[in-house]
Amino acid sequence: MKTIKIPYYTSNVDLNIDEKNLEAILSPKMHGYMADKSEEEIVRNALANPIESDTLANISKGKKRVVLVTSDHTRAVPSKITLPILLDEIRKGTPNADITILIATGLHRATTEAEQRRMFGDAIVDYEKIVVHDAFKEEDMRRIGMLPSGAEFVVNHLAVDCDLLVTEGFIEPHFFAGFSGGRKSILPGICSQETVNENHSYKAINNDKAAAGITNGNPIHEDMVYAARKVNVQFTFNVALDNKKKIIAAFAGDLVKAHEKGCGFIKDLSQVPSVTGDIVITSNGGYPLDQNLYQSPKAVATAEVCAGEDGVIIMCSSCIDGFGGTHFEQLMLSGSIYEITEKLSRIPPKDTIPEMWCAQIFTRIMMKHKIILVTTYLNHELIRKANMIPASTLDQALAMAYHIKGKDARVVVIPDGVAVLAIKQ
Repeated sequence: MKTIKIPYYTSNVDLNIDEKNLEAILSPKMHGYMADKSEEEIVRNALANPIESDTLANISKGKKRVVLVTSDHTRAVPSKITLPILLDEIRKGTPNADITILIATGLHRATTEAEQRRMFGDAIVDYEKIVVHDAFKEEDMRRIGMLPSGAEFVVNHLAVDCDLLVTEGFIEPHFFAGFSGGRKSILPGICSQETVNENHSYKAINNDKAAAGITNGNPIHEDMVYAARKVNVQFTFNVALDNKKKIIAAFAGDLVKAHEKGCGFIKDLSQVPSVTGDIVITSNGGYPLDQNLYQSPKAVATAEVCAGEDGVIIMCSSCIDGFGGTHFEQLMLSGSIYEITEKLSRIPPKDTIPEMWCAQIFTRIMMKHKIILVTTYLNHELIRKANMIPASTLDQALAMAYHIKGKDARVVVIPDGVAVLAIKQ
């Protein structure tokens, strides 16, 4: 018997599995990557050596109104380390600038003050100007024009009215944008609900290029880059993280070139050959990404690559924050897999329902694979209504999966499904 720790909320849960069933454990090389500098040194070194850009301090000279876009409570950006350093760099160039930290929530709920203190530290919350983006607040939006897809580009006015726009985030594989980070700070980060919805339409999500690890030809990525360029992001900063959410690399400078460099680094460390299993077990890497069901298809999409025909996927996700979105919950509970898919497929891009993209990806996967959801927080009856199978423990889930696939089923384990880029051989 082998015991494997699977990330779950702020800790782990144990998977106990007979070694004769264990086909493979897939983990990214980044989880064993040893940086040769401290986290702070990595950040400062990246800022001192920006990619195809002047330094942030020099770019800041003469700027009076600065907006620094950062991530919300659903992302593991180590802002306690990065934000103070970024703010210092800006103030080196423009000591008296009016600086606003704009939290990019996309369509997520507002980040609470308690979450801000956990993410940024008390000093930043107490002494800096912080604005939480609200995609539903029309009076805060500015209409800019059209995106390459034909969607209307509407963005938070703060990004337009400032003299300097800077973004920070972190890069990992993303299940339909190719990679996170960089341009995503703007779209979906600080755009209106209409712009986010259309960028994430059924048609866009259904595109073959809208997948993890792919940016070339990806219509979602192309809209995002266009949006970030249109509002003139003059400097971007992104980090790469290990499985303990520690900084192992940082990339600063030009919006596109610095992000591309980071994506290449992540791709090299996250890419693994896929291994086919009758049962695939994964997680969202624990907190913060596993706090709701809305974020969970990220890892499930990775598991899908490794699941054999009619393979069972076991997803460990605390869902301590429930479904994670009212529209998403309503869609997931609105009927059978086929009824939901049929409904979504008929919705034109301009009428996209908020959060429907995650329901679309879940139902696409559930057309072929049963999903067993391991959670101790989300009501099990609701999970059943969402066309999934609930389980309270991993041992219970694995027993259910063996009952479906047989006691000799081959099991592939992907402890952190968000960090892995599984490549079909």
